[in-house]
This record gives sequence, C-alpha cells and structure tokens, in this order.
Amino acid sequence: MFVKICGITNEDDALFAVAMGADAVGFVFAPSTRQVAAQQVYDITRRLPPEILTVGVFRDEHPDRVIDTVHRAGLKAAQLHGFETPGMVADVAAQVRWVIKAVVAGSRDAARADEFGTDMILVDAPSPGSGQVFDWSLLADLPEGPRYILAGGLDPDNVGLAVATANPWGVDVSSGVERGPGRKDPLKVKAFVERARAAAPERHIGPDELPYDWADEL
Repeated sequence: MFVKICGITNEDDALFAVAMGADAVGFVFAPSTRQVAAQQVYDITRRLPPEILTVGVFRDEHPDRVIDTVHRAGLKAAQLHGFETPGMVADVAAQVRWVIKAVVAGSRDAARADEFGTDMILVDAPSPGSGQVFDWSLLADLPEGPRYILAGGLDPDNVGLAVATANPWGVDVSSGVERGPGRKDPLKVKAFVERARAAAPERHIGPDELPYDWADEL
C-alpha cells in the first residue's frame, strides 16, 4: 500500500512522516494555506532518504513552470491537480520522471484516466484540498491500467474503511493528519500509515515492495 503524506511545510513533519513509513511526501506550490517556496522545499528534500518519492503539487500551471520548480526544489515527481490536458501532462513527463495526474471522482477526466500518459492517477473529491469525502465506490468505474491513489477527506478514522471499500493502489492525506493548517499531528500520521497498511489486501504491495525504485531515478 503506497502512502503519501501531502501538505508538508517543514522539515520536522517531513522527517517524521518518513520515519513512520510514508512512501511519499508532497509539497504544495498551488495557492493554499500550505503553499511553500522552491528553496524552502529544497532545504527539506536534501535531508530525506533517497527512497522517498518527493512530490510537488501544482494546479493549472504552465508545464515549463512546473518543470523548473520541480528541478529547483530537488523533487522527483510532479502532481498536476487542475484541468491539465493529456498534452500538458506529456510535456511535464518529458522532463520529470514521475507524474501524478489528479482527477475528480465521477468526472470526464476520471472516465478517461487512462489517456493521460501516466500510470499514477490520484482520485479526489470535487473540491480538491477541501477534506471532503466522496463516494468511494466510484473508483470501480475507472478504466483499468493506471494505479489509483485515493484522496479526499481521509483521516486515521476512515482510511481503513476507505481502503477496504475502494481497494486503491495507494492513499493520500493532508488535512486529515493535521493539528492545524500546515502542521502535522504525529499521532495522526502514525495511525494513518499503520491503519492504511493494515487494511490493504495481502495481494497489495507492502512498504518494501513498491513497483518502482525511486532512488534509481535520481
């Protein structure tokens, strides 16, 4: 079970998320109370283990700016969380090895998730970043092929049920493990990672069996 802790704004939270077993940490460059600067993120990413997937989150930004920011921040992946077209995703993927395309559950983009040219698709609620839960059964309607990461209103109390219901490849959380905007709650982070993994079917990947070796892509 792939676990991503998003909305990281400081080094302590990043290091703790990694220590608790998160596979990826996300940094928001889109307008948000959790927005960070490229230099700030670089100072954090250079302290993280190479096996951690570091992700920059963008919304409707020009591909050139996404690519430039990812490189300046020392990140390995870009998450495109807006109305990006398959062409825009391809432009980013030409320069950034790992690309996650976010789609809204039940939307036209979700129905064509296999057309974005990336095999990592994040499925979110209609209002991304709002902490709202959506109907998890909608994941059953998605096309086969991509690896789906479930987001939207997840927290330690519901992630187990979400994993058991939707059977995603991975899960993503931000506000659900916070004690305040941009500040993670250590106990919630620990519980989220543990419960997500505990609920995953045995056939799912474990924390040491990810299909990609992120470190090889440095």
